[in-house]
Amino acid sequence: MNTTQKATNGKYRNQTYLTVVEAIKPKPAITLSKLWEMYVVYKAPTVAVSTLKNAYSAISSHVKKLPKQSLEDAVEIRDYLINNFKPDTSKKYLNNITACCDWGVEYGHISNNPFLGMAKNIKTQPKQLEDIKPFSKAEKDAIIKAFETDRYYSHYASFVKFLFFTGCRTSEAIGLKWKHIDADCHHICFCESYVRGNRKGIKTGKPRIFPCNAQLQNFLKSIKPESCEPESLVFPSPEGKEIDDHNFLNRAWKGYKNRHGNKVDGVVTKLVKEGLVSEYRSQYHTRHTFVTQCLEAGINVVQIAKWVGNTPEIIMRHYAGITAAIEVPLL
Repeated sequence: MNTTQKATNGKYRNQTYLTVVEAIKPKPAITLSKLWEMYVVYKAPTVAVSTLKNAYSAISSHVKKLPKQSLEDAVEIRDYLINNFKPDTSKKYLNNITACCDWGVEYGHISNNPFLGMAKNIKTQPKQLEDIKPFSKAEKDAIIKAFETDRYYSHYASFVKFLFFTGCRTSEAIGLKWKHIDADCHHICFCESYVRGNRKGIKTGKPRIFPCNAQLQNFLKSIKPESCEPESLVFPSPEGKEIDDHNFLNRAWKGYKNRHGNKVDGVVTKLVKEGLVSEYRSQYHTRHTFVTQCLEAGINVVQIAKWVGNTPEIIMRHYAGITAAIEVPLL
């Protein structure tokens, strides 16, 4: 109501008028898709670029495609994920959605988290140990030689040699610069990696020094440019940029299908068909090969772990039992 004064016979009296007041509209409930979008924006400054590009991007795509978007339909959303994805994947997505809703509650965007506790009830298979199948020395030599003589991919021969000679992770070799190798090529400092457009620290977060034996030292000297800039890549792509690991694996190493749908064999796939390599394995098995050969040479597990950036426990868990048979010594 609104009260005013009106003149009557020289005097004023109060008069009341009614005014129309619009009803306050309830705030529309936020959708899961919108909440996830806000959550990603919040997390962006604190997570790795690769996490945004890969993990969060994939989840964003699937959240947008969910048949239900209301948080009141949490059970139906859970059932949809379970019925359309493998247990590991559905559990991962639900864990991320739960974290998103926890954040939403904390910052007042939603009143409660309807997904709480759902992910833990999804049963998944226990993780199996990685299938470790190192290349034999003959296979290693055949792969190196094949890259050196390949019409299209000889540029990558030095890169492949280095993977075999050091057992480093692919991302560490791609990110390596000449400033990371001392002037006489006695030592390599593995402290940076390059993964899908993102340069960052190595997986363990702790730089490690790798000592070069005579073979590796001579190799590095042979490929080192005369006018070497510290920031230059040791193993650039043909275009002078960082090697695309996905492109290298699925073209140079393994092979691909051309635009006509015909399969074009990569270097290692050809060697398998020629009988020079027993079975196909990815380039990451160069790391397994290095570790296995070191074990067979009798090098201490602790030392190998330091060289490749693992713990002795990981080395023993993954590689115990796969080295070539060694005779029991005379005691």
